[in-house]
Amino acid sequence: MAVYVIRKEGEGLQEPPEDIGIVIEGVEVLHELTSVASACALLLGLIYALNLAYPKPFRFTFEVLQKIFMQLDQHKMSPKVQNLYIKLQSSQ
Repeated sequence: MAVYVIRKEGEGLQEPPEDIGIVIEGVEVLHELTSVASACALLLGLIYALNLAYPKPFRFTFEVLQKIFMQLDQHKMSPKVQNLYIKLQSSQ
């Protein structure tokens, strides 16, 4: 699964991209999105709605985004994410 950004050859990062989209299991599921931020939020929503497993290298990153920042399934945190959540709560 991935968020992709397609730019015209030679264009800088200041120029708007040609396309922003999401690929899951080799299939383009969304395209022509407005921003990388919205693509990331939609990817998290798709992972949650389709009950997909997180990619192993990013498992904890996705879990923190979903359970702490988006507040979805907070009662099912892994111990590692739960420790981070407690530290964040106590620092406020």
